[in-house]
Amino acid sequence: MKRFFTTETLTLAAIVLGVLAGVWFPETMLSLKWMGDLFLMLLKMLIIPLVFASVFVAIVSLGSGEALKNLGLKAFGYYFLTTALAVTMGLLIVNIIDPSTTHQLAAGEAITPPKEHSFASLLLSFVPSNIFTSLSQGKIVQILLFVIFFAVAVLHIEPAKRETLQLFFEAVNDAMGKIAEWIIKLTPLGVFSLIGYVIAKEGLDTLWDLESYVLAVLLALFIHALIVLPLLAAFLGRFNPLDYFRKVREAVLIAFSTASSSATLPVSIEVAGEKGGVRRESAGFILPLGATVNMDGTALYEAIAVMFIANSYGVELGFSQQIVIFLTATFASVGAAGIPGAGLVMMTMILSAVGLPLEAIGLIAAVDRILDMFRTSINVWGDLLAAKVLNRYI
Repeated sequence: MKRFFTTETLTLAAIVLGVLAGVWFPETMLSLKWMGDLFLMLLKMLIIPLVFASVFVAIVSLGSGEALKNLGLKAFGYYFLTTALAVTMGLLIVNIIDPSTTHQLAAGEAITPPKEHSFASLLLSFVPSNIFTSLSQGKIVQILLFVIFFAVAVLHIEPAKRETLQLFFEAVNDAMGKIAEWIIKLTPLGVFSLIGYVIAKEGLDTLWDLESYVLAVLLALFIHALIVLPLLAAFLGRFNPLDYFRKVREAVLIAFSTASSSATLPVSIEVAGEKGGVRRESAGFILPLGATVNMDGTALYEAIAVMFIANSYGVELGFSQQIVIFLTATFASVGAAGIPGAGLVMMTMILSAVGLPLEAIGLIAAVDRILDMFRTSINVWGDLLAAKVLNRYI
């Protein structure tokens, strides 16, 4: 009986109950939003110290800059491959299903286009001018860059001093892991509140207004998550993806309910290391990196969304323009990580690249929050698989 009351099982039950409560008792679920907010705040409380300590320990444990370069190149190569496959899958599905709409939902939400970002401003956005400001504002990419420089520098100082710093950050990392264990026990309550709030606020009717679009997105996401990524993991990582999913599914469920890869990061690191058999140096470096630059689900979603918008406006996008979408979505999924509101920036970049109006984003705003939960789950699942695959090559 005890195995039926595990955190994972209770979380699954919380998702179902949250949906039902959101439909039947919307006012109650709107009033209980504070429970989900509290859960999110506790998770976010851990992000900065956990990222800083885990990445530092991971790099110093590698022992040399050469080992770091080797792992980093493999990580970026794997991320680029999976993102390219995700965008390809999105374009294939959207061409087969060909979703379009006669509803003019663009007036549903006012969209303020973000300011333009040049290559130079994008590059500069990765570099912290003041690390304490970056820490206080939670700018993960800037923090990652600083930690990498800091850890590599520590590899070049006296062994005694290096060991002191390593022991300190290992202790911080372990303490953050212990706090994460405590917070994870609250997952069912947090998930119940978050799911119930989304359903109560958005309603299920919005899904039926854009059924062909939602179907295309979900079908592409599920094929990528259940077929493409597992096959790639089995081939490159030589492990059973289904068995691995059973061990780390808690992180995927939290990603679904929070729609935040960053908020899920403490749980991802915890379950990958404790249950998934991923070494500390792999989980500590690859998962924080993946949470910022590896967005398979988002890139796939963006490709389908742009094609859907084009269809809805009666614009025919040929093969060459779809190649532009492929290249823009693939590279933007990494590049936009340094910019606040990365998903919106990615969308505007792709729309601009193929000559579609930016205000067209409002056409899909009605279901964006619900689909965001699914694509974030795929992002986190992809990160977890990457950690396990690359764990084999360290």
